[in-house]
Amino acid sequence: MSYVRKSFDEMTTTPSGAVKLARRDLGVTAFGLQVFDFPPGAEGPEHSESDGQQEVYVGLEGSGWVDVEGERVPLAARVAISVEPGVARKTVAGPDGMSFLAVGAVPGERPHVAPEKFR
Repeated sequence: MSYVRKSFDEMTTTPSGAVKLARRDLGVTAFGLQVFDFPPGAEGPEHSESDGQQEVYVGLEGSGWVDVEGERVPLAARVAISVEPGVARKTVAGPDGMSFLAVGAVPGERPHVAPEKFR
């Protein structure tokens, strides 16, 4: 088959249920791809993608922000934020929770190797 189609509800989740393993379930190897469903006030870990990975966060539902080097950058449905490698960032859900898509890859490098926790 030349495509894979899955609803978010059909995707494998991490034990917390906050991360849907879209990359794995869709068979994507060129870039990282995960769907995050954060309840109100939930925070992702601060990290900097020291492996050279660029990331884009795309708001799907609800709202919150991406803390980029201490600056609170609003994220909501139909909004995208790009963050360069090596820059500290952390996602935080607002009072209504937040769902977002995270896409990442190292420029010019193939294939994408997902961190163990997302395989």
